[in-house]
Amino acid sequence: MTLILNRNNWIELRQQTPEPQPDGWIIDDFEEFLGVPAHLGYGFNCFMELSPGITLNLGDREFRQDWMLKTPVHDHPIQILVFLSGFVYFDDVHPNLGGMCGYFSGSGVSPAYVEKHRGRQRQRFVDIEIEPHVLKSFLADDPNQHADNLKLLLKEDEWKVSFYPTVTSEIRSLAQQLWNAPYRGITKRLYLQAKVFELLALHLNLISADQAQLCLPCKLRPDTIARLHYAKEILATRLKHPPLLSDLAKQVGVSDRTLQRGFRELFGTTVFKHLHNLRMDQAAQLLRNQEMQVSEVAYAVGYCHLGHFAKAFKRKFGMTPKECKQGNINPLS
Repeated sequence: MTLILNRNNWIELRQQTPEPQPDGWIIDDFEEFLGVPAHLGYGFNCFMELSPGITLNLGDREFRQDWMLKTPVHDHPIQILVFLSGFVYFDDVHPNLGGMCGYFSGSGVSPAYVEKHRGRQRQRFVDIEIEPHVLKSFLADDPNQHADNLKLLLKEDEWKVSFYPTVTSEIRSLAQQLWNAPYRGITKRLYLQAKVFELLALHLNLISADQAQLCLPCKLRPDTIARLHYAKEILATRLKHPPLLSDLAKQVGVSDRTLQRGFRELFGTTVFKHLHNLRMDQAAQLLRNQEMQVSEVAYAVGYCHLGHFAKAFKRKFGMTPKECKQGNINPLS
């Protein structure tokens, strides 16, 4: 039977768990560690208040069994969540988070939801929470470029707005830099603040692009737009064995022509080009993790011919897969 906890249960269990001492981690004064209850698994969360209203949470944990966490309706800050490994699963409210699917939420009221965690799956993530007044102080004097985004992100007694951006190599690289700060003390705190704002800027730019796209004349019906977004989700989960164009169109309930025309009109790219970009971003991520050989990465993203993969990767990032794996150069940096 799957264990089910509510938010209060989870908080109480965490508070009763002894503070962990992660191997090789020199703890600074502004860092607070919480462990995973031993009967549930192992690992930790490191919480840091970088400045008033900005909190960074670095999580690395693995659970022994499947379990679910029930969260009621609650007030919600601005939040950025990037998984470096593992997933959190949802039946509704949110898609499954992890892999290429990130999370960027505005402030406001969050609906209730149930998140599902799977046993024997390592979750390593970066979780950033920003109080609304922090963003207001930066953007309130910019009535032009960010005015619409400000309205989207700064709700009060209304339902919050959530985005699920693709985790690009650039986003993943910044998340890894937050994990691997090269400094101590106040210098580390300043470094982490700078990286948080850089990551926030990337996400603001992503939703600016989305808003600009939504403002373009579009003749597609709302239900067709929803089907095209569903097609993108399918491609993101089937990089190794993507469906044929005709099969993808049938699966989402549109014609081949509508699928191709709709991708160009709605996303500004072709189905093939979008799939190619997803594969390259995933390949760069796997190479940077250094846990797989180049040939294994090529196969994982759907390439049977290593030479074709290497050529496509170099065309995309300006380096070979081997150079990326060695870590000498960072794609998209």
